[in-house]
Formats: sequence, structure tokens, C-alpha cells
Amino acid sequence: MKLYIETSVPNFLFSTQDSVERQTITKNFFKNIVPQHEAYVSDIYILEAEDAPPEKQKQLKSIITRYNLKILEKTKNVEELAKKYQEELKLPERYFNDLLHIAVATIHEMDVIVSWNLKHIVKLKTILTVEKINQKFKYKRIHICSPEEI
Repeated sequence: MKLYIETSVPNFLFSTQDSVERQTITKNFFKNIVPQHEAYVSDIYILEAEDAPPEKQKQLKSIITRYNLKILEKTKNVEELAKKYQEELKLPERYFNDLLHIAVATIHEMDVIVSWNLKHIVKLKTILTVEKINQKFKYKRIHICSPEEI
């Protein structure tokens, strides 16, 4: 299975303020699931990591090498697809990266997007909208879920 790991997932490995339960699930996900599959992040992940404070930036980037994650690139097609999602979902512009993550995973034919972003990504409205648009433009069906669901 080809897994696209959105930025919120590794964030839970290093978070001291968030749910201990989610942190445990995330650690188990990286320990038991990631090594068994092809796992990816994108250049959007790198940009988001670079926006973090220096220590967190280092931690987030270390995940790439520690788990041998491959890096996918944002292309013109990715941006166009993200805009199509935006037209339907009408998310505020500041959340456009969330749609770019989904579009990167779709364009690069991932099987699953793994995210803890329950507000904009792992959300029924987003899942159904992405499925409708992807079907319309003949993209492969992609599953969107949390690490817990995997």
C-alpha cells in the first residue's frame, strides 16, 4: 500500500500539548505500519516543517530519513486539482495546504492519505467531495483516514 503521510501525523510524535492517546497511536503507526508499506510525504510537508520553530523543524525533517519516506512534488496539476477541491469545499485560503496535500496524494496515485487533521482532511464532507471530483476527472480512488483507522 502507498501511504501519504500528512504533516499532522508526525507532529504527534513530538507534541507535548496534545492527546497522549493520539501520540501513542502515532508511535505505533510509525513503528508497525509505516515499515510495511511505501510511505511518502511531499514538499508541502517540508515547507510546513520549515515554518516550525528550529527544534520542531529538525524533528519533523528527521522523520523523513528515520522512516525512509519518499518525497513527492507539488506540480501544476496538483495546484489545479487543489483549486477544484477549493471551489467545492470553500475552505479559507489559509487552509489551502490541506487541499494541496490531498491533491499531491491523488496526482501521485497514493492508496491512502493518513492525517490527524479532522477539521479539514479526515472529514466526511472533504472525503465525499474529493471522491466526487476525483471520479469526475478519472483519478484513482483514494482513502482518507487517521492513523488509528489504519
